[in-house]
Amino acid sequence: MQDLTDFAELLCELKERSGLSYEALAKQAHMSTSTLHRYCSGEGVPTDNAAIARVARVCRATSEELNELHRRWALADAVRNRARQTGDAKPPRPKPHLPQTSTDKDLPQAVGQQHGPAPAPGLMAMPRAVLDFTGRSQELNRLASLAGGPLNGQSPVIVISGQPGVGKTSLAVHAITELSHHFPDGCFFVDLRGLDARPLDPGIVLERLIRALEPAHGGLPLDLGDRAAQYRSVAAGRRIAVILDNAADEAQIRPLLPATGAVMTLVTSRRILTGLEGVVRLPLPSMPDAEARDLLRRLITGLPDTDRTADAVSRLAQSCGNLPLALRIVGNRLASRPDWSPERLAARLKHEERRLDALTAGDLNVTVAFELSYKRLSDTAQRLFRRLSLIPGQHCGPELAAVLTGLPDADTEDALDELVEFGLVQSVFTARYRLHDLIRIFALRRLEQDEPEGERAAVEARTMHWLLDTAIAAGYRFDPDFKVSAGERDDRVRLDSPEAAQQWLTTEADNWLAALETAATTGQWRRVVDVAESMHWFSDRWIHWGYWPRVFTLSSNSAAELADHAAAATHLNYLSWAYNTCLGDTAAASIYARRAQAEAALAGDPRLQAWADSYLAVALLKAGDAHGALPLAARAMRGFRTVNDREGMVMHAFSTLGRALERTGNPVQALRAYQQRLALASNPATAPSPVIADMTRVSAARDIGMLHLAQGRWQAVVDILGTAVAWEPASNIPQWQAQMYTALGQARHELGQTRNALADMDRAMSIYREIGDDDTARTVQVMRRRLAPDPKIQLISKDAAVRTMGPRSADSRSGGPCSSPSSSGNTMPDSEDNDE
Repeated sequence: MQDLTDFAELLCELKERSGLSYEALAKQAHMSTSTLHRYCSGEGVPTDNAAIARVARVCRATSEELNELHRRWALADAVRNRARQTGDAKPPRPKPHLPQTSTDKDLPQAVGQQHGPAPAPGLMAMPRAVLDFTGRSQELNRLASLAGGPLNGQSPVIVISGQPGVGKTSLAVHAITELSHHFPDGCFFVDLRGLDARPLDPGIVLERLIRALEPAHGGLPLDLGDRAAQYRSVAAGRRIAVILDNAADEAQIRPLLPATGAVMTLVTSRRILTGLEGVVRLPLPSMPDAEARDLLRRLITGLPDTDRTADAVSRLAQSCGNLPLALRIVGNRLASRPDWSPERLAARLKHEERRLDALTAGDLNVTVAFELSYKRLSDTAQRLFRRLSLIPGQHCGPELAAVLTGLPDADTEDALDELVEFGLVQSVFTARYRLHDLIRIFALRRLEQDEPEGERAAVEARTMHWLLDTAIAAGYRFDPDFKVSAGERDDRVRLDSPEAAQQWLTTEADNWLAALETAATTGQWRRVVDVAESMHWFSDRWIHWGYWPRVFTLSSNSAAELADHAAAATHLNYLSWAYNTCLGDTAAASIYARRAQAEAALAGDPRLQAWADSYLAVALLKAGDAHGALPLAARAMRGFRTVNDREGMVMHAFSTLGRALERTGNPVQALRAYQQRLALASNPATAPSPVIADMTRVSAARDIGMLHLAQGRWQAVVDILGTAVAWEPASNIPQWQAQMYTALGQARHELGQTRNALADMDRAMSIYREIGDDDTARTVQVMRRRLAPDPKIQLISKDAAVRTMGPRSADSRSGGPCSSPSSSGNTMPDSEDNDE
């Protein structure tokens, strides 16, 4: 017991020298007063050296004193461990000298009477709970709700699963310690050694549990099923908790589960153990940001309360991926090195190639935790795990995973299931898979170690080509001239409908965009142009995706590298649309449209010159320069007529011209332009291709309806938009449809048709939310609220109403890049912000 006494005496000396009371010191060291008193009295020792370092830091111990305290703790901890192994849950208490001060009069008088888990035999004694356990309130509340059930009820079995280092065991032990008053007959802990080459035999576990509950029990049956039945019989009628930690698989667990009674069984495993029936599943993710920062602050005491320190703590948590094991390693390193600052360690962890090596503290090592799971995988799962580190985005689907492995889809899906079971891959939502940041670094390291450089390069190239090929195929699904060729199909991804194509493009957006950027940086200029060209029709459907400026910057730069002036003019027009419609940056939109004019002149193509004029007019309109836009729109009209470009004239230029006339105080001429546009689009002899003509009819009707709205002609709004909003092409550009419903709601309100007006506003809000335009949805919601209480209240001014519909003012994206022709002659539909 001398080792316990030596440790306690030095701790007391530091405490006395600090001049702090037990309460004050305990608070600053993030532990309870009774716990600190137990350490100083020699009744117990901390479970790890982080607690020692916190106390030493608060007491301003020297480095020599800190080292000596660590040495004495190690000796005292060895005494505690020997006591546990021999079944003595509470070693004899030494009686070190405890100096009495005036601050000690309120110390607890019966520290040993604190409630804790009932003692268990040495081999199954509960580990000490983590003193600085943080967060997980939702999971703890769930476990608390399952404890203390009736003796004749169903025994609750909870499977806590998650990736290595996520804190499964800590949660289980902390929960049972907190809930121990529900289990007066004992709390038991069994390490099933699920990651060992030979996991613990369930028959041995059953023998230990039975003899722990009934020490005088006679011989046990040899048959595993009979022994399991014996355990269920012995456990019945008792209130106990059993933690089955680190389970290997379902076969190991099934015999250990009771049937009825107040036995609470917590199973922890890196695998999900999907084969277990009738259990409560508690998947454990990484910690939320706030909890991760809080844990670090509890581990690292004495941190100054400054913005710089808070930023460093946030960066540390981010580098750890909010993984509790990594956070604890970081906290322990800083706690045991008082001369280190969070800023210094954050700088070391900034570089991914050094991060795993830096995340080591004593016997805590992130890499070892990952390695144990990795070695249990099949060869196919190991290969897939390594190669998942190559996905350019945050997550992928099974099709992309199959491209990485080069294996059939069925084999790849089996490997994905295995990775999810072992907690190395997270299934973030249906059929999507991602690696935790730290696990990704580990997987990449294994890839570099286990696969030759040439093979890795081949896998990366194959992945990039597949992503770009699929993106092109999906993008062209929205081209009005798209036709399915006989026998055409994609073996890996079904793109047999626009809906399927849109689903793939939006879900895999981060991956194909990253592949596009790789193609640009490696000089595959034509490839970049081809991909962006395939996207210009689709982009109208997804204008709130924030990366269209990036896509069309890559393509316009690539066209410049190719010295292809026609392609450069086309993609600069697309880029002008992206800045105008997606970012609302009219200055940049004007700059790119002017550059498109210059490239079109170099190409000597009057058609492209007309498109550039039209796009510049749109940018000027949105910037509020209608007088500058009007002559450009008129010139674009003349240019389109000269080359007989129906798409450009009917779809784009007429709309831009009408809006410019409207905003320069010529509403009659504007209405005439809109009506002429509708007539041309409706007449097969003058209309563009059928798909474009249908979309143009919707756009023209919308322009007419908005002009009537601005003029206060409410019935005219209802007459034109009441039918146009239901036309099938209207749903292809949802933002147009939402604008028309909003205008209808405004007009019907003015006509006293409140019920219909409310329904129109509801439809508009629903559409805006579906396309991710929450700001406009909130604006419409405010308008709707003003409808119900008093129909006499004006919603908003007519001008403000038109601005809310605003995209029409910007119909121009009349397609966005869409409206501008590609060098191959394709153009885009009139979509939302053409001139806005």
